[in-house]
Amino acid sequence: MVLVWALVLMPLCATADNVDDLLERFDRSADVQVANRLFEQFLHAQVTEQPMTFTAKTNPDTLRLQVWYWSAEYFYASQQYPKAVEYGRKALPLYKKGNDRVGESDCLNLLAIAFIRLADYDQAADYAKQCYEIDRRRGDPDAMSSTLNTLAGIYMAAKRPAEAEKFVLRGIEECKKADNPKRLAVLHGMASEVYHAMGKETDALKYAETAYQMEVKLGRKDKVAVRQTQMATALLWLKRVPEAKAALEKALPQLRADNNMQSLGIACNQMGGVMMAEKKEGEAVRYYREAAEIFLKLKDHYNECHARLGLYNALKTTNPKAAFAEMDRYRELKDSIYDHEAIDALSRYDAQYKNNELREAHEAERASKYRMGWVALAIVVGLLLLAATIWMIMRRRHHQQQKVNRELSADINELREQYQQLHLQYDNAMFTRQEGQDNDLKPADRDFLKQAVALVNEQIDQGQVDVASVVEHMNMSPFQFRQRLVAVTGQTPQAFFQMIRMRRARHLLDNHSELNIAQVAVLCAYNETPNFTRAFKKVFGVTPTQYVERRSKKQTGA
Repeated sequence: MVLVWALVLMPLCATADNVDDLLERFDRSADVQVANRLFEQFLHAQVTEQPMTFTAKTNPDTLRLQVWYWSAEYFYASQQYPKAVEYGRKALPLYKKGNDRVGESDCLNLLAIAFIRLADYDQAADYAKQCYEIDRRRGDPDAMSSTLNTLAGIYMAAKRPAEAEKFVLRGIEECKKADNPKRLAVLHGMASEVYHAMGKETDALKYAETAYQMEVKLGRKDKVAVRQTQMATALLWLKRVPEAKAALEKALPQLRADNNMQSLGIACNQMGGVMMAEKKEGEAVRYYREAAEIFLKLKDHYNECHARLGLYNALKTTNPKAAFAEMDRYRELKDSIYDHEAIDALSRYDAQYKNNELREAHEAERASKYRMGWVALAIVVGLLLLAATIWMIMRRRHHQQQKVNRELSADINELREQYQQLHLQYDNAMFTRQEGQDNDLKPADRDFLKQAVALVNEQIDQGQVDVASVVEHMNMSPFQFRQRLVAVTGQTPQAFFQMIRMRRARHLLDNHSELNIAQVAVLCAYNETPNFTRAFKKVFGVTPTQYVERRSKKQTGA
């Protein structure tokens, strides 16, 4: 009975869970039977396409090379990238020893893409360039175009699109020589991504459309949907919304059928943008929500960040509380992305300058006690001077504050009167023009003002207000913009922007009692609540808290 169960369970035991154990045994003994069992695993996992068996006559180096290379392929396919690197590096010297240039090229390419997954772009680029050099010496344009596409992907992942451009354009030229239509379509798709990252949306659209036409001709429906998504990206940036919508409506069903979750999430984000452009916030929420859930599962913080910001913009009018929750998640993701990039940059810095730091540390250890004594004395004297300086500054500030307090106490009645006048002036002058009473303006001035207000509100939604960015989007010089704005509104750009933010602040305080002051500050593009409070008081004469209290008293009749 025990024997029967052993025979039944044997195939189940021969699963991917045993690969590590089998490799450990093979690394110790290079046993042929263990190697054959490993390749049974690789075939079962569809890493290899056909059975591979070895005999006792197989050369030991050939046996190790095959086992280690295909182990690297297996670990890459199962997303165990450090182990893929480990076994790829074991196989590489054996390819070089056997002068197998084709195998060496494949191994280098595998190491390159494994390091891309590990976000070690310097190592990835190094292996990919070695691979390209072998392909170039062999005079194989097809292999060269493949490696150049990998290099372009590496530099795109490293956020260096200008360098990626050189590789992808060279790859397209080599691929034309090789007459490989499938890879040529892929390279054109990569070129579209590169030019989008560079902000050249016309070029991005041109390459995406070419890739799309190629995929249609090849009959690859799954790739057609991806190219339609790339076309939609460029079309949205070019403000050709109807065309972008048409492309996405065709792509989304196919992406769902193919279970291509990454491209599906990107397409949902784009369709959310289309719905926002059409003022269909409810539909936009549905698409952004689907994208956020996809990228949350994929642990793709960058694209989830876009989805969360889209949800905030779609919800802020109808459900401010839910919108603020999405804004919290958006900020959390932004901080996470920033921290990750900062850590990567710091790691590269440490690796680059490690030798210098060690040398400096060695020199420091050899410094004489006499010199260290003088350094210590200088530090003590410096600290004493610093403490004295701080004490003097604090004392001066204390006296100044006392003087300010006395002045404030003496002029309190006058300030209250000024607040009433300022409040009236604000209502009747600063906001009336923005509330529809600008019929006296010329059509051109009205359009100018409408565009400026829309751009400022869009920036507020993004959480940062920048005069230069608004000026750039309006295709004007800073001097022209200021001159035109003063002529139309009588206000400087800074005062005009502040007026719009304060208008939003007052609206939120008047109509959304569920929001606290800190939340209103964020929704008006103030990252620090004290800065918001100061700006609000400067305009209205009271703090936001005092404003809310007075409004409540008026409503209750107190």
